[in-house]
Amino acid sequence: MTARFEPASAERDLIAAIRRAARQEQFLEVVSAEEARARFARHLDLAPLPGETVALAAALGRVLACDVTAPIDVPPFDRANVDGFALRSADSSGASDTAPRRFRLNGEVVVCGHAPALEVELGSATTIATGGVVPRGADAVVMIEHTELVEDEGAPAIDVRRAVSPGQFVSYAGSDIARGEVVLRRGTRISSREIGMLAACGIAEVDVVRKPQVAVLSTGDELVAPGGALGPARVYDSNGAIIAAAVVEAGGEPVPFGAFPDNETALELAMRTALEACDLVVLSGGTSKGAGDLSHRIVSKLGHPGILVHGVALKPGKPLCLAVVDGKPLAVLPGFPTSAIFTFHAFVAPAIRARAGLPPEAARTIEADVPVRIASELGRKEFVLVALVAGEQGPVAFPTAKGSGSVTSFSQADGFLEIDALASALDAGTRARVTLIGQTVALPDLVIMGSHDIALDVVLGALPGFTARTIAVGSQGGVTAAGRGECDLAPVHLVDAQTGIYNAHLLRPGLALIKGWQRMQGFVYRTDDVRFAEKSSADAIAAALADPRCLMVNRNAGAGTRVLIDKLLNGARPPGYSNQPRSHNAVAAAVAQGRADWGIAISTVARLYGLGFLPIAPEDYDFLLVESRRDRPAVQSFLAALRDETVREKIRALGMRPADA
Repeated sequence: MTARFEPASAERDLIAAIRRAARQEQFLEVVSAEEARARFARHLDLAPLPGETVALAAALGRVLACDVTAPIDVPPFDRANVDGFALRSADSSGASDTAPRRFRLNGEVVVCGHAPALEVELGSATTIATGGVVPRGADAVVMIEHTELVEDEGAPAIDVRRAVSPGQFVSYAGSDIARGEVVLRRGTRISSREIGMLAACGIAEVDVVRKPQVAVLSTGDELVAPGGALGPARVYDSNGAIIAAAVVEAGGEPVPFGAFPDNETALELAMRTALEACDLVVLSGGTSKGAGDLSHRIVSKLGHPGILVHGVALKPGKPLCLAVVDGKPLAVLPGFPTSAIFTFHAFVAPAIRARAGLPPEAARTIEADVPVRIASELGRKEFVLVALVAGEQGPVAFPTAKGSGSVTSFSQADGFLEIDALASALDAGTRARVTLIGQTVALPDLVIMGSHDIALDVVLGALPGFTARTIAVGSQGGVTAAGRGECDLAPVHLVDAQTGIYNAHLLRPGLALIKGWQRMQGFVYRTDDVRFAEKSSADAIAAALADPRCLMVNRNAGAGTRVLIDKLLNGARPPGYSNQPRSHNAVAAAVAQGRADWGIAISTVARLYGLGFLPIAPEDYDFLLVESRRDRPAVQSFLAALRDETVREKIRALGMRPADA
């Protein structure tokens, strides 16, 4: 009988984990966004929460829980609106420059904060300041400009040269706000104007809708609280901060619970505590199909009715999980930041606003041209974040193309467009409706599209009073954008294979070449890799190509560095060639972390990541200028900054050599 090998316990556990990951537990049911909203809403109480009393100073932005009735008249007395003299209007009848009417002045001056003591009788007037109490007997105020002081030895008097009508320049008691009048109605959001009205009525406290308390949790073994040490394969918990801030924007009060590892017992305890303490619970992470995702399993046993939605036909946002637990909404958002914030605004924010007494947020849209083709996945409605720039025929929308895992995608976008679930792409040249993020959008003063470089940030930092937008589309993308007039400047570093000269061959009618700076491209590697130590760049490349275990990291097609790489490889396709990140930093990070052994990047980035660097050749990083935009103030400011010696010195400090001014 043949003995059967039984793997050790640790090995069995590992194999079981691999099988679970490969199997991937599916979503409960993927439904449309409309169906997901309907299911969620059917189980939600969307009435405003009960009121609470707050001090007037703390009421800004809150929603009134009940009508406010004025306890006093405003103004509380008949009040003079101008500096002048209070008198009986009938006594001024017929007064003119040629036939003035004389009034003797009473023996007091009425100023703000002091009640008058004397009555205004026939033929008399009382001096009064703006805001003063109109004295008994008076029914009008004549402006001081329409009078003349009579200078004689008798009692003081004035000549009135303009007749006044009853009530002229008088605000009567209660003419602004009447005692008993409803001055503000339930559901009003309190702004500085409402604060002023309440203060004028002497109201020091006000009843407002209680802000919904929203528990904010994150989950994932990879998460580290901001400020902590970042170990291998770890990331900072940005979602907790993003969602907490979004809760405030939606009218709620975030209650941070922090980040939890993928430990079912600890996470379940935290979620039960959050449900007891708060009105809503929002957790990010743990909703996908991977082996480490467990949030939905916990939610399924927390209470009735439980999970209503797990899987929505959206991109980004498919792993969304929506539940109601004993009347309290609970949302488990996808872990990627852009997916999390999209699904929060689409499904959670409306519930927070409703409970806070706020109206639904009205979306604002504009029409924009989409200059590039955007591929999409059939069967899922896709939201594509875009940056807006001014084109020749109106706004132009460029996809940000950073993906749902990007922290900056949402913050750097102006809006988003939708691609229908039945469409496989949005064609270039399409006129699309863009939903703005926020109620307004300010197009930038300066648009730069092409290759990015850290020295570019130095130049942009020297532009006083101008807003700039940089869109990294690579050198080739910048050439195309400049040719279509979609940007002001396009940073490029493309060598002419025939002449070896950088960027001059890119000139077309309507474009000018503005020299920027030179930077050194080179072979980057870990300093402890003896295969490349003390070699020239050519010898290092040869050694890398000769070693089948040596893994490279490439660059994306369209990048100037990719052109250089393909020239150096001369048709070779070494291991790692298909790994094509979009930046020098990504190349350096791959090498520094051991995910690749070598790549081509600039010297500045090699120093930043502590890598070895073998120079290959300097390259010119220049700018294609759209001539029709040369005279724009922001463009002129940019060109001046390129020539500024302080800016040039900062560029040199980065290890680059500015072109001759």
